[in-house]
Amino acid sequence: MRTRFARAAHAALITPALLGSACAVSTQQEIEIGSSYATQIAKELPLIQDAEVTRYITALGDSLARVADQRNLDWHFHVVDSREVNAFAVPGGYIYVNRGLIERAGTLAQVAGVIGHEIGHVTRRHSVKQMQKAQGTSIGATLLCTLTSACNSGLAKAAGQISASAAFAKFSRTDEAEADEVGVQYVIKAGIDPNGIPEMFEILQKERKATPTEVDRFFASHPMEESRISDTRRMIAAYPVAQLKGLRRDTPAFQAFKKRLLALPAPPPAKK
Repeated sequence: MRTRFARAAHAALITPALLGSACAVSTQQEIEIGSSYATQIAKELPLIQDAEVTRYITALGDSLARVADQRNLDWHFHVVDSREVNAFAVPGGYIYVNRGLIERAGTLAQVAGVIGHEIGHVTRRHSVKQMQKAQGTSIGATLLCTLTSACNSGLAKAAGQISASAAFAKFSRTDEAEADEVGVQYVIKAGIDPNGIPEMFEILQKERKATPTEVDRFFASHPMEESRISDTRRMIAAYPVAQLKGLRRDTPAFQAFKKRLLALPAPPPAKK
Protein backbone atom coordinates (compact mmCIF):
# COMPACT_ATOMS: atom_id res chain seq x y z
CA MET A 1 0.00 0.00 0.00
CA ARG A 2 1.31 3.45 -0.89
CA THR A 3 1.79 5.91 1.94
CA ARG A 4 -0.24 9.11 2.19
CA PHE A 5 2.85 11.07 1.21
CA ALA A 6 3.46 8.86 -1.83
CA ARG A 7 -0.08 9.50 -3.00
CA ALA A 8 0.42 13.23 -2.55
CA ALA A 9 3.67 13.07 -4.49
CA HIS A 10 1.87 11.21 -7.27
CA ALA A 11 -0.63 14.06 -7.48
CA ALA A 12 2.27 16.50 -7.68
CA LEU A 13 3.49 14.82 -10.86
CA ILE A 14 0.18 15.45 -12.58
CA THR A 15 0.18 19.22 -12.33
CA PRO A 16 3.44 20.15 -14.06
CA ALA A 17 2.49 17.80 -16.90
CA LEU A 18 -0.80 19.63 -17.33
CA LEU A 19 0.89 22.99 -17.15
CA GLY A 20 3.47 22.08 -19.77
CA SER A 21 5.94 24.64 -20.98
CA ALA A 22 3.43 27.28 -21.99
CA CYS A 23 3.22 30.48 -19.96
CA ALA A 24 -0.59 30.59 -20.02
CA VAL A 25 -2.94 28.04 -18.51
CA SER A 26 -6.17 27.66 -20.46
CA THR A 27 -9.55 27.21 -18.81
CA GLN A 28 -9.59 23.59 -19.99
CA GLN A 29 -6.19 22.95 -18.44
CA GLU A 30 -7.38 24.60 -15.23
CA ILE A 31 -10.40 22.27 -15.16
CA GLU A 32 -8.15 19.25 -15.68
CA ILE A 33 -5.84 20.40 -12.89
CA GLY A 34 -8.82 20.91 -10.58
CA SER A 35 -10.23 17.50 -11.41
CA SER A 36 -6.89 15.87 -10.59
CA TYR A 37 -6.70 17.71 -7.28
CA ALA A 38 -10.31 16.87 -6.44
CA THR A 39 -9.67 13.16 -7.01
CA GLN A 40 -6.70 13.28 -4.66
CA ILE A 41 -8.51 15.38 -2.06
CA ALA A 42 -11.37 12.86 -1.99
CA LYS A 43 -8.80 10.23 -0.99
CA GLU A 44 -7.03 12.39 1.57
CA LEU A 45 -9.86 14.23 3.29
CA PRO A 46 -13.12 12.90 4.77
CA LEU A 47 -15.90 14.51 2.76
CA ILE A 48 -19.43 14.45 4.16
CA GLN A 49 -21.68 12.31 1.97
CA ASP A 50 -25.00 13.10 3.68
CA ALA A 51 -27.48 13.89 0.89
CA GLU A 52 -29.21 16.79 2.70
CA VAL A 53 -25.94 18.47 3.64
CA THR A 54 -24.60 18.06 0.11
CA ARG A 55 -27.82 19.36 -1.42
CA TYR A 56 -27.83 22.51 0.68
CA ILE A 57 -24.15 23.44 0.30
CA THR A 58 -24.43 22.85 -3.46
CA ALA A 59 -27.54 25.03 -3.76
CA LEU A 60 -25.93 27.83 -1.74
CA GLY A 61 -22.68 27.59 -3.68
CA ASP A 62 -24.44 27.53 -7.04
CA SER A 63 -26.44 30.64 -6.14
CA LEU A 64 -23.15 32.50 -5.68
CA ALA A 65 -21.32 30.92 -8.62
CA ARG A 66 -24.11 31.91 -11.00
CA VAL A 67 -23.48 35.61 -10.38
CA ALA A 68 -19.69 35.26 -10.28
CA ASP A 69 -18.64 32.93 -13.08
CA GLN A 70 -18.08 34.26 -16.59
CA ARG A 71 -16.55 31.01 -17.89
CA ASN A 72 -19.41 28.57 -17.22
CA LEU A 73 -17.33 26.28 -15.02
CA ASP A 74 -18.87 23.12 -13.59
CA TRP A 75 -18.80 24.02 -9.89
CA HIS A 76 -18.49 21.50 -7.06
CA PHE A 77 -19.10 22.27 -3.38
CA HIS A 78 -18.13 19.97 -0.52
CA VAL A 79 -18.21 19.94 3.27
CA VAL A 80 -15.10 18.41 4.83
CA ASP A 81 -15.85 16.31 7.91
CA SER A 82 -13.40 18.02 10.23
CA ARG A 83 -13.75 20.15 13.36
CA GLU A 84 -10.81 22.26 12.23
CA VAL A 85 -11.76 25.65 10.83
CA ASN A 86 -10.80 25.91 7.18
CA ALA A 87 -12.06 26.58 3.69
CA PHE A 88 -10.21 26.38 0.42
CA ALA A 89 -10.63 26.51 -3.34
CA VAL A 90 -9.14 24.34 -6.05
CA PRO A 91 -8.73 25.60 -9.64
CA GLY A 92 -11.55 24.85 -12.02
CA GLY A 93 -14.44 25.34 -9.62
CA TYR A 94 -13.95 23.08 -6.57
CA ILE A 95 -14.81 24.65 -3.21
CA TYR A 96 -14.37 22.96 0.19
CA VAL A 97 -15.66 24.23 3.55
CA ASN A 98 -14.82 22.44 6.78
CA ARG A 99 -17.65 21.35 9.03
CA GLY A 100 -15.92 23.15 11.91
CA LEU A 101 -16.23 26.50 10.18
CA ILE A 102 -19.94 26.05 9.41
CA GLU A 103 -20.68 24.95 12.97
CA ARG A 104 -19.06 28.11 14.32
CA ALA A 105 -21.09 30.36 12.02
CA GLY A 106 -24.35 31.79 13.26
CA THR A 107 -26.05 32.81 10.04
CA LEU A 108 -26.40 32.05 6.35
CA ALA A 109 -24.63 35.32 5.50
CA GLN A 110 -21.48 34.28 7.35
CA VAL A 111 -21.09 30.98 5.51
CA ALA A 112 -22.09 32.55 2.18
CA GLY A 113 -19.37 35.14 2.67
CA VAL A 114 -16.74 32.42 3.10
CA ILE A 115 -17.94 30.61 -0.03
CA GLY A 116 -18.06 33.86 -2.00
CA HIS A 117 -14.48 34.58 -0.96
CA GLU A 118 -13.30 31.14 -2.07
CA ILE A 119 -15.18 31.46 -5.37
CA GLY A 120 -13.26 34.72 -5.82
CA HIS A 121 -9.96 32.84 -5.64
CA VAL A 122 -11.16 30.66 -8.54
CA THR A 123 -12.65 33.41 -10.71
CA ARG A 124 -9.54 35.56 -10.26
CA ARG A 125 -7.38 32.49 -10.95
CA HIS A 126 -5.13 33.06 -7.95
CA SER A 127 -4.01 29.42 -7.72
CA VAL A 128 -3.36 29.27 -11.46
CA LYS A 129 -1.17 32.37 -11.28
CA GLN A 130 0.79 30.79 -8.45
CA MET A 131 1.19 27.61 -10.48
CA GLN A 132 2.60 29.60 -13.36
CA LYS A 133 5.18 31.08 -11.01
CA ALA A 134 5.96 27.70 -9.46
CA GLN A 135 6.29 25.46 -12.52
CA GLY A 136 8.62 22.59 -11.80
CA THR A 137 7.96 22.56 -8.04
CA SER A 138 6.07 19.90 -6.15
CA ILE A 139 2.79 21.81 -6.37
CA GLY A 140 0.33 19.01 -5.66
CA ALA A 141 2.26 17.80 -2.65
CA THR A 142 2.49 21.34 -1.29
CA LEU A 143 -1.26 21.85 -1.59
CA LEU A 144 -1.99 18.62 0.26
CA CYS A 145 0.66 19.53 2.83
CA THR A 146 -1.33 22.65 3.65
CA LEU A 147 -4.78 21.06 3.59
CA THR A 148 -3.93 17.92 5.57
CA SER A 149 -1.45 16.93 8.27
CA ALA A 150 0.62 14.89 5.79
CA CYS A 151 3.68 17.07 6.34
CA ASN A 152 3.61 17.05 10.13
CA SER A 153 5.56 13.80 10.33
CA GLY A 154 8.72 15.25 8.85
CA LEU A 155 8.25 13.63 5.46
CA ALA A 156 8.15 17.09 3.92
CA LYS A 157 11.74 17.73 4.93
CA ALA A 158 12.76 14.39 3.50
CA ALA A 159 11.04 15.21 0.23
CA GLY A 160 12.91 18.49 -0.15
CA GLN A 161 10.77 20.10 -2.80
CA ILE A 162 7.84 20.72 -0.47
CA SER A 163 9.84 23.00 1.80
CA ALA A 164 11.18 24.80 -1.26
CA SER A 165 7.68 25.69 -2.40
CA ALA A 166 5.93 25.90 0.95
CA ALA A 167 4.57 29.36 0.20
CA PHE A 168 2.64 28.13 -2.83
CA ALA A 169 -0.58 27.20 -1.02
CA LYS A 170 -0.70 30.43 0.96
CA PHE A 171 -2.37 33.26 -0.93
CA SER A 172 -0.76 36.68 -0.76
CA ARG A 173 -2.41 39.50 1.14
CA THR A 174 -3.16 41.09 -2.22
CA ASP A 175 -4.97 37.94 -3.38
CA GLU A 176 -6.87 37.73 -0.10
CA ALA A 177 -7.95 41.37 -0.36
CA GLU A 178 -9.10 40.83 -3.94
CA ALA A 179 -11.05 37.72 -2.94
CA ASP A 180 -12.65 39.72 -0.12
CA GLU A 181 -13.66 42.46 -2.54
CA VAL A 182 -15.22 40.18 -5.14
CA GLY A 183 -16.74 38.06 -2.36
CA VAL A 184 -18.63 41.14 -1.18
CA GLN A 185 -19.80 41.73 -4.76
CA TYR A 186 -20.95 38.14 -5.21
CA VAL A 187 -23.01 37.86 -2.04
CA ILE A 188 -24.74 41.18 -2.76
CA LYS A 189 -25.55 40.05 -6.30
CA ALA A 190 -26.92 36.81 -4.86
CA GLY A 191 -29.20 38.78 -2.51
CA ILE A 192 -27.28 37.98 0.68
CA ASP A 193 -26.09 40.43 3.35
CA PRO A 194 -22.32 41.00 2.86
CA ASN A 195 -21.85 41.90 6.55
CA GLY A 196 -21.50 38.17 7.12
CA ILE A 197 -17.94 38.45 5.81
CA PRO A 198 -16.49 40.75 8.51
CA GLU A 199 -18.71 39.02 11.08
CA MET A 200 -17.08 35.67 10.27
CA PHE A 201 -13.65 37.25 10.55
CA GLU A 202 -14.59 38.54 14.00
CA ILE A 203 -15.77 35.09 15.10
CA LEU A 204 -12.49 33.53 13.98
CA GLN A 205 -10.37 36.28 15.52
CA LYS A 206 -12.06 35.74 18.89
CA GLU A 207 -11.52 31.99 18.67
CA ARG A 208 -7.91 32.52 17.68
CA LYS A 209 -7.35 34.35 20.95
CA ALA A 210 -9.24 31.76 23.03
CA THR A 211 -8.17 28.46 21.41
CA PRO A 212 -5.62 29.17 18.66
CA THR A 213 -5.00 25.52 17.73
CA GLU A 214 -8.59 25.17 16.50
CA VAL A 215 -8.14 27.79 13.78
CA ASP A 216 -4.42 27.53 13.03
CA ARG A 217 -4.88 25.92 9.62
CA PHE A 218 -7.29 28.63 8.48
CA PHE A 219 -4.91 31.42 9.39
CA ALA A 220 -1.94 29.50 7.94
CA SER A 221 -3.55 29.51 4.49
CA HIS A 222 -5.46 32.82 4.81
CA PRO A 223 -3.15 35.70 5.82
CA MET A 224 -5.23 37.76 8.20
CA GLU A 225 -4.93 40.84 10.27
CA GLU A 226 -7.37 43.12 12.03
CA SER A 227 -7.48 45.42 9.01
CA ARG A 228 -9.40 42.84 6.96
CA ILE A 229 -12.41 43.36 9.20
CA SER A 230 -12.34 47.15 8.78
CA ASP A 231 -11.45 46.84 5.09
CA THR A 232 -14.45 44.65 4.28
CA ARG A 233 -16.73 46.92 6.29
CA ARG A 234 -15.41 49.85 4.26
CA MET A 235 -16.06 47.94 1.01
CA ILE A 236 -19.64 47.32 2.09
CA ALA A 237 -20.15 50.95 3.14
CA ALA A 238 -19.22 52.05 -0.39
CA TYR A 239 -22.41 50.47 -1.77
CA PRO A 240 -25.60 52.56 -1.96
CA VAL A 241 -27.75 52.01 1.12
CA ALA A 242 -30.70 51.12 -1.09
CA GLN A 243 -28.73 48.26 -2.67
CA LEU A 244 -28.09 46.74 0.74
CA LYS A 245 -31.69 46.86 1.94
CA GLY A 246 -33.67 43.64 2.16
CA LEU A 247 -30.69 41.32 1.72
CA ARG A 248 -30.94 37.94 3.47
CA ARG A 249 -29.00 37.50 6.69
CA ASP A 250 -30.37 34.11 7.60
CA THR A 251 -33.02 31.56 6.63
CA PRO A 252 -34.79 28.61 8.28
CA ALA A 253 -33.21 26.41 5.59
CA PHE A 254 -29.71 27.38 6.72
CA GLN A 255 -30.52 26.69 10.35
CA ALA A 256 -31.98 23.30 9.40
CA PHE A 257 -28.80 22.58 7.44
CA LYS A 258 -26.61 23.51 10.39
CA LYS A 259 -28.77 21.44 12.76
CA ARG A 260 -28.42 18.48 10.42
CA LEU A 261 -24.66 18.93 10.37
CA LEU A 262 -24.46 19.09 14.16
CA ALA A 263 -26.48 15.88 14.42
CA LEU A 264 -24.12 13.85 12.24
CA PRO A 265 -21.63 11.46 13.89
CA ALA A 266 -18.43 13.02 15.17
CA PRO A 267 -15.74 13.55 12.53
CA PRO A 268 -13.04 10.89 12.19
CA PRO A 269 -9.77 11.50 14.05
CA ALA A 270 -7.37 13.72 12.16
CA LYS A 271 -4.74 11.78 10.19
CA LYS A 272 -1.25 12.01 11.59
